[in-house]
Amino acid sequence: MKKFITLISLVIIIACKNDDKQADSIVPQPKIIHEFGFTLNNFKVINDTIKSGEIFSEILLKNNIEYARILEIVNTVRDTFNVRSLKAGKPYTILAKKDSTGQAEVFIYQHSKIQYTVIDFRDSIPVAHNKSKPVKTVIKKVSGVIRSSLTESMKKAGLSPYLAYKMEDIYGWSIDFYRLQKNDRYKLIYEQLYINDTVPVGIGEVKAAFFEYGDKPYYAFKYKIDSTAKLSDYYDDAAKTMKRQFLKAPVKVSRISSRYNLNRRIAFYGNKIRAHKGTDYAAPVGTQILSTANGVVTESRYAGGNGNYVKIKHNGAYSTQYLHMSKRLVRVGQRVSQGDVIGKIGMTGNTSGPHVCYRFWKNGVQVDPLRQQLPASEPMKKDKIPAYLKYIEPIKIQLDSIEFPKKSLF
Repeated sequence: MKKFITLISLVIIIACKNDDKQADSIVPQPKIIHEFGFTLNNFKVINDTIKSGEIFSEILLKNNIEYARILEIVNTVRDTFNVRSLKAGKPYTILAKKDSTGQAEVFIYQHSKIQYTVIDFRDSIPVAHNKSKPVKTVIKKVSGVIRSSLTESMKKAGLSPYLAYKMEDIYGWSIDFYRLQKNDRYKLIYEQLYINDTVPVGIGEVKAAFFEYGDKPYYAFKYKIDSTAKLSDYYDDAAKTMKRQFLKAPVKVSRISSRYNLNRRIAFYGNKIRAHKGTDYAAPVGTQILSTANGVVTESRYAGGNGNYVKIKHNGAYSTQYLHMSKRLVRVGQRVSQGDVIGKIGMTGNTSGPHVCYRFWKNGVQVDPLRQQLPASEPMKKDKIPAYLKYIEPIKIQLDSIEFPKKSLF
């Protein structure tokens, strides 16, 4: 009996050892990687970035493509891709042969995280295609409380600073972002864009927003009035347009360094009382200056203390002026639309730092633009309001259900 048990044990041990040998002999299969429309496993993959001063021919030469062939590639694909448009810092990928030559077969240039160009020269006639990576859209819901500024609040919450620009675009006619108070609050429902399901590549539309500014609530909902409308606009919870005839400020994301003040003492003039009939928005040199409303340019020139400036007539009642530009980008007689770039921040004329002095005329008299009750744009037609209110009802419920962060998070 003991011999039989010993024999069985030996058989089991030998079988286990054979199983181990079989397990060891199984070679794991490499993961198949698909990207840019290619199976990357079939190539030697070289990832790099464009160096300063580096050109297309230089890249292909060092990847074993002869100059005559490079010239042929450049001439063949020029209508699709200009090889001179390569920018330093942009990533590219070379797909090369896996043999001893390591010769390049495909060049892929990434314009952005989404857009790229493929130049395929495996065949005798090279081809180029401009392509986009598949983008996944995910609806996000967020909220925040202002402690210092909107941008800082979003930064602390781990949100894209671009959302601050979006908020300023939406509320630029109704909220003065230079006068935000501590504990002002906001909520957002917006689109976050991803590639490869997990890599964030940007912000899509802000579908709806709520801003509590000075204890007053401001709702905003993006809505296309009818299917023929090319663009969507933002309206509040009473179907009133968020737009006004004038933007609150001519510069995005800056600060007010000096306000309209008829009794201000100015250091530049020996601290003498001298009326300051403008509002100064400080920002780095080169920052874009925007027309605050539609109109016609009546002046665009250089003059003494004003430096480079532009003046725009909006209608029979309103005109605006923008001083101390480093560069003027419009001419007299040119029609401009609200938000058009008309110049850039500078220090021309009498100024101690880079800013734009924004001046505002109403019926021929200079007034403080921040104290004006500015007229609204064209309202929604009455027959469109019921459909709009029905559309926003569930979205408003979603907005209201978003909780504000606890103070300890900020």
